[in-house]
Amino acid sequence: MANEKMSKDTNALNWFEIPALDTKRAKTFYESVFNIEMATMDMMGMEMTFFPASDEPNGKVSGALVKGDMHKPSKDGAVIYLNANPDIQAVLDRIGPNGGQVLMPKMFISEEIGYMAFFTDTEGNRLGLHARN
Repeated sequence: MANEKMSKDTNALNWFEIPALDTKRAKTFYESVFNIEMATMDMMGMEMTFFPASDEPNGKVSGALVKGDMHKPSKDGAVIYLNANPDIQAVLDRIGPNGGQVLMPKMFISEEIGYMAFFTDTEGNRLGLHARN
Protein backbone atom coordinates (compact mmCIF):
# COMPACT_ATOMS: atom_id res chain seq x y z
CA MET A 1 0.00 0.00 0.00
CA ALA A 2 2.81 2.45 0.83
CA ASN A 3 4.25 2.09 -2.70
CA GLU A 4 1.00 2.97 -4.50
CA LYS A 5 1.18 6.17 -6.51
CA MET A 6 -1.53 8.72 -7.07
CA SER A 7 -3.24 8.33 -10.44
CA LYS A 8 -2.56 11.04 -13.04
CA ASP A 9 -6.26 11.92 -13.11
CA THR A 10 -6.48 12.34 -9.32
CA ASN A 11 -6.66 15.85 -7.93
CA ALA A 12 -3.83 16.75 -5.56
CA LEU A 13 -6.36 18.78 -3.59
CA ASN A 14 -9.69 17.11 -2.87
CA TRP A 15 -11.33 19.33 -0.23
CA PHE A 16 -10.83 22.73 1.34
CA GLU A 17 -12.33 24.55 4.29
CA ILE A 18 -12.34 28.33 4.58
CA PRO A 19 -12.88 29.53 8.17
CA ALA A 20 -15.79 31.90 8.80
CA LEU A 21 -16.82 33.91 11.84
CA ASP A 22 -20.16 34.87 10.27
CA THR A 23 -21.31 32.16 7.86
CA LYS A 24 -24.19 34.21 6.45
CA ARG A 25 -21.89 37.15 5.64
CA ALA A 26 -19.24 34.84 4.11
CA LYS A 27 -21.90 33.01 2.06
CA THR A 28 -23.21 36.30 0.66
CA PHE A 29 -19.64 37.35 -0.24
CA TYR A 30 -18.74 34.13 -2.09
CA GLU A 31 -22.11 33.79 -3.83
CA SER A 32 -21.84 37.39 -5.07
CA VAL A 33 -18.19 37.27 -6.12
CA PHE A 34 -18.35 33.91 -7.94
CA ASN A 35 -22.00 34.00 -9.09
CA ILE A 36 -22.78 30.66 -7.40
CA GLU A 37 -25.36 29.25 -5.01
CA MET A 38 -24.27 27.64 -1.75
CA ALA A 39 -26.18 25.57 0.79
CA THR A 40 -25.62 25.71 4.56
CA MET A 41 -26.07 22.92 7.09
CA ASP A 42 -24.89 21.88 10.53
CA MET A 43 -22.52 18.91 10.50
CA MET A 44 -20.47 17.43 13.34
CA GLY A 45 -20.97 20.51 15.51
CA MET A 46 -19.91 22.93 12.77
CA GLU A 47 -21.88 25.24 10.51
CA MET A 48 -20.83 24.46 6.92
CA THR A 49 -21.69 26.28 3.70
CA PHE A 50 -20.78 24.24 0.64
CA PHE A 51 -19.25 25.34 -2.65
CA PRO A 52 -20.79 23.68 -5.74
CA ALA A 53 -19.38 20.24 -6.53
CA SER A 54 -19.52 17.66 -9.27
CA ASP A 55 -21.01 14.21 -8.66
CA GLU A 56 -18.36 12.58 -10.83
CA PRO A 57 -15.64 10.62 -8.95
CA ASN A 58 -12.81 12.65 -10.55
CA GLY A 59 -14.85 15.85 -10.75
CA LYS A 60 -14.01 19.28 -9.48
CA VAL A 61 -12.43 19.79 -6.10
CA SER A 62 -14.84 21.35 -3.67
CA GLY A 63 -14.98 22.64 -0.13
CA ALA A 64 -16.92 24.69 2.36
CA LEU A 65 -17.02 27.78 4.51
CA VAL A 66 -16.82 26.49 8.08
CA LYS A 67 -17.70 28.02 11.43
CA GLY A 68 -16.41 25.86 14.27
CA ASP A 69 -13.94 25.62 17.13
CA MET A 70 -11.11 24.34 14.91
CA HIS A 71 -11.60 26.93 12.16
CA LYS A 72 -10.22 30.44 12.75
CA PRO A 73 -9.74 32.94 9.89
CA SER A 74 -6.12 33.94 9.28
CA LYS A 75 -4.23 35.90 6.67
CA ASP A 76 -1.17 33.74 7.36
CA GLY A 77 -2.59 30.25 6.79
CA ALA A 78 -2.19 28.01 3.76
CA VAL A 79 -3.03 29.66 0.44
CA ILE A 80 -5.93 28.14 -1.46
CA TYR A 81 -6.38 29.20 -5.08
CA LEU A 82 -10.01 29.39 -6.14
CA ASN A 83 -11.06 29.02 -9.77
CA ALA A 84 -11.76 32.43 -11.35
CA ASN A 85 -12.38 31.17 -14.91
CA PRO A 86 -13.38 32.35 -17.39
CA ASP A 87 -12.26 35.90 -16.42
CA ILE A 88 -10.18 36.64 -13.32
CA GLN A 89 -10.69 40.40 -13.69
CA ALA A 90 -14.49 40.04 -13.52
CA VAL A 91 -14.08 38.15 -10.22
CA LEU A 92 -11.62 40.73 -8.87
CA ASP A 93 -14.03 43.54 -9.76
CA ARG A 94 -16.71 41.99 -7.52
CA ILE A 95 -14.49 41.54 -4.43
CA GLY A 96 -14.39 45.13 -3.10
CA PRO A 97 -18.11 45.90 -3.57
CA ASN A 98 -18.92 42.72 -1.62
CA GLY A 99 -16.77 43.52 1.41
CA GLY A 100 -13.45 41.89 0.48
CA GLN A 101 -10.14 43.47 -0.50
CA VAL A 102 -7.87 42.81 -3.47
CA LEU A 103 -4.34 42.38 -2.12
CA MET A 104 -2.59 41.74 -5.44
CA PRO A 105 -4.23 42.54 -8.78
CA LYS A 106 -4.31 40.23 -11.80
CA MET A 107 -0.77 39.09 -12.56
CA PHE A 108 0.39 37.15 -15.62
CA ILE A 109 2.25 33.93 -14.80
CA SER A 110 2.78 32.36 -18.24
CA GLU A 111 0.90 31.35 -21.40
CA GLU A 112 0.64 27.77 -20.10
CA ILE A 113 -0.58 28.67 -16.61
CA GLY A 114 -2.52 31.93 -17.00
CA TYR A 115 -3.10 34.52 -14.27
CA MET A 116 -3.23 34.81 -10.49
CA ALA A 117 -4.30 37.33 -7.85
CA PHE A 118 -4.72 37.53 -4.06
CA PHE A 119 -7.60 38.83 -1.95
CA THR A 120 -9.03 38.77 1.55
CA ASP A 121 -12.64 37.79 2.13
CA THR A 122 -15.14 39.26 4.58
CA GLU A 123 -13.82 36.94 7.30
CA GLY A 124 -10.17 38.06 7.00
CA ASN A 125 -8.90 34.99 5.12
CA ARG A 126 -6.20 35.50 2.47
CA LEU A 127 -6.91 33.48 -0.67
CA GLY A 128 -5.61 33.22 -4.20
CA LEU A 129 -7.40 33.27 -7.53
CA HIS A 130 -6.31 31.45 -10.68
CA ALA A 131 -7.69 31.65 -14.22
CA ARG A 132 -6.53 31.06 -17.76
CA ASN A 133 -7.66 34.61 -18.73
